[in-house]
Amino acid sequence: MRTVEFEGETVTPGKVVCVGKNYVAHIEEMQSPVPEQMVVFIKPNTAIGDRLRASAGEPLHYEGEICLLIRDDVIRGIGFGLDLTKRATQSTLKEAGLPWERSKAFDGAALFSQFVPAPESLTNVVLELWVDGELRQRGGVDLMMYRPATILNEIHTFITLDDNDIVMTGTPAGVGEIKPGEHFEGRLLDGDRELVSVGWIAE
Repeated sequence: MRTVEFEGETVTPGKVVCVGKNYVAHIEEMQSPVPEQMVVFIKPNTAIGDRLRASAGEPLHYEGEICLLIRDDVIRGIGFGLDLTKRATQSTLKEAGLPWERSKAFDGAALFSQFVPAPESLTNVVLELWVDGELRQRGGVDLMMYRPATILNEIHTFITLDDNDIVMTGTPAGVGEIKPGEHFEGRLLDGDRELVSVGWIAE
């Protein structure tokens, strides 16, 4: 089973529950309609990876996200994550009205920083993704269509969140294709205070 780090402890998420289309600017850049209800999909434990690949049979795209680690049905930890996507495959599946798993749930499709204790309030939490020193993505809880408490309430209506499961809360605008050799640095801020940061070099 794949693991992540929380407060120096190695923990095993059973699953990763992902929210799609949670930032209006990202919906617009993808030229998609605004959904009538929250979009949710699942990545299995096997999707958790530790290498940032530029391709997996086709070019991969990055999506930086604020990620929540759940214990006792509440948010205990927070971290930065990359939702990796086979964009060409996803487009084909969406056009046919088919599920996204082949484009979102493949091995190594979810990368995470370590998780740290979540602030008491998530209102001012913001993510930043820098690629080769250029700011590619920036967005936070204040821009979400569905904020963390709403996300958990909706998930709880149809699926159980076990201890150490991860919730990925969606990506702001600025997604793009990964190129080999690029240096990715993701970080989460609570106002001006850095909560956590992580770096990868694309292979």
